[in-house]
Amino acid sequence: MVPLVVMLFFAWGFATVLVDTLIPKLKALFSLDYTEVMLTQFCFFLAYLVVSLPAGALIARIGYLRGIVAGLLLMALGCSFFSPAAMLGVYPGFLLALFVMAAGITTLQVAANPLIAILGDPARSHSRLTFAQAFNSLGTTIGPFVGAFFILGNGSAAPDPNLAPAALAAFRSAEARTIEGPFLVIAGGLVLLALIFFFLRRRKIGAVREGVPARSDWALFLQPRLLFGAVSIFTYVGAEVSIGSLMINYLMLGRTLALDAPTAGKLLSLYWGGAMVGRFVGSFVLTRIEAGTVLAACAIGAASLATISALTSGLVAAAAVLAIGLCNSIMFPTIFTLAIERLGDDTPRGSGLLCLAIVGGAIIPVITGYTADLVGLALALFVPAICYLWIAAYGTLARLGIVDRRALAPTT
Repeated sequence: MVPLVVMLFFAWGFATVLVDTLIPKLKALFSLDYTEVMLTQFCFFLAYLVVSLPAGALIARIGYLRGIVAGLLLMALGCSFFSPAAMLGVYPGFLLALFVMAAGITTLQVAANPLIAILGDPARSHSRLTFAQAFNSLGTTIGPFVGAFFILGNGSAAPDPNLAPAALAAFRSAEARTIEGPFLVIAGGLVLLALIFFFLRRRKIGAVREGVPARSDWALFLQPRLLFGAVSIFTYVGAEVSIGSLMINYLMLGRTLALDAPTAGKLLSLYWGGAMVGRFVGSFVLTRIEAGTVLAACAIGAASLATISALTSGLVAAAAVLAIGLCNSIMFPTIFTLAIERLGDDTPRGSGLLCLAIVGGAIIPVITGYTADLVGLALALFVPAICYLWIAAYGTLARLGIVDRRALAPTT
């Protein structure tokens, strides 16, 4: 069962990172500024706000495996929407496709993150989820190469502003057709994976036991460990997505490496590859060192690297921002498992609440994009740097046990 669940982590990591290679393509194709193009991430991560709680309630009722089947099919549907969006050559069509795909990924996250944590020794849940997330990072490492070849292979050409409306529409439709291929292939693979889990659906894994009273979402959310963990998920995903989304354009700047779009797209793999290496290493480290300590150290490192990149130029600036991926490595799985500790039968609903916080990937990148429009891409890195400082604080609070001292409201 564990290898199949790990495949899910790879699948949604691969699909998610293709959004990063979409950004420079769509920015040029539709003549967007940074704030406008960040609507791609806004629509993608908005799905976490809309879908997480219903997904948590659904999985609490039907179990993890059936929930995974539903998530895979919804994700495949979203991937298939890229075909009509490309045919029409309109920006909102891509935003809709991203939202539906992300709704499926949200359902998978709500199911798979706690599932991998409970499939084994509870004492090793941090290490086990970090190991599974390493395969998510494998997907995000391979994805930029695929995106750079298929989506950015012809560059990120902007249309001639003097084109007639009909000619402009034809140009955008032709350029957009290069986008649909990878997503249609992904859709086919997701349907196949859904069939495998469909045949396993009768296994009783993780369904809530009958007769066990469930706390309300609000009472559950007001537990400090879960609440502060949700804020940390919000800031972490926002910071990670902001940097990944702007990375290609950042490496294309004259003040950094002045690369062309396909080359910068391939270098994006170093950012996600660092997270992959860090997660494989982190899965071992977390069996030796307390999770809160490791989390705080990595968050401080990420904040420091973002600051260095913002204040320098050339190879130093580029290397520093790429190295943030290594520090990102253990953050999401460690925050997640710290936050759901001791939830018991409330774990599916707690997972839904944590996945709700992934909406930070919709909000913080827009803030970062707006900041970039005002002061430039380099100084915009201070937005994710501030996010990492909060995560360092959560790691410290968890290490000291402060998040367990009292609830913020009665739980019954």
